[in-house]
Amino acid sequence: MELPGITHIATIVALLVPGFAIAQDAAAEPEAVQPILTDGPFQIDPTKRFVLRYDVRVGAQTRPAYFGSDEMVTSPDFRLNFDYARLKGLGQYGSPDGSAGPPRAFGLRGSLRFIGERSADDYEELKGLEDVDASLELGIGVVYRQRNFEAYGDIRYGAIGHNGFVGELGADAIAFPNDRWELRAGPRMVFGDDKFTDAYFGVDDSESSESGLAAYNAEGGLLGAGLEATARYRFNDLWGVEAGIRADRILNSAADSPITDMGSEDQVRVRIGITRELILQF
Repeated sequence: MELPGITHIATIVALLVPGFAIAQDAAAEPEAVQPILTDGPFQIDPTKRFVLRYDVRVGAQTRPAYFGSDEMVTSPDFRLNFDYARLKGLGQYGSPDGSAGPPRAFGLRGSLRFIGERSADDYEELKGLEDVDASLELGIGVVYRQRNFEAYGDIRYGAIGHNGFVGELGADAIAFPNDRWELRAGPRMVFGDDKFTDAYFGVDDSESSESGLAAYNAEGGLLGAGLEATARYRFNDLWGVEAGIRADRILNSAADSPITDMGSEDQVRVRIGITRELILQF
């Protein structure tokens, strides 16, 4: 389970500090070279002190209504991803023209997730349970990339909302059938501490008496595992379309929760969106 962006409007898993000076394939920087044209008015100019190329995905997703739910809802989907960065004097990450694919490198990345409010007024089966406020998770991760493989580990803290820690481990095999297509698939594992797990899967004594559910103290640990696959097609250097599916199984303390018992341990998320490449440099 992601737990897969459940009740979130935006999931941003972005390379905020993308491996400066540790990319093993980074070459020496020429001081006088022609700008690299990516498309239309956008150029990457290697003479600039700072260059950041990123893409935005905007679309829709179908997902469980809340953690452990068997009801599916449709909501907006948004993602911001940084795929090339250069800071003069420190190095670069990625390929300026994108033609060589991701280099082999270790790097840091930022991780952010928004989880919308879970309200008992919206779902009959949750009557008697306290509402869970909207949460904003902020964190950081490490990533290892080469052209046909990527592995990462993220940790986030609920700065607003649940005030717990959440972690995720993942890996992808990556294939490029041609210069238009990128295919990815790999496993995912999700972890949460006691605060996070109890917020979404716990039932205290007062909730038990109001809802009729058994009181339950959810404990942290490994909360879910699954697989994710994505396919991306580029119309040109700037525009593309991306679709993905993720299937997770809720595990351990989260799976034993009476909230999950009312719903399903199987959580599936399907998304599709348009992507747009953007460049910031100065």
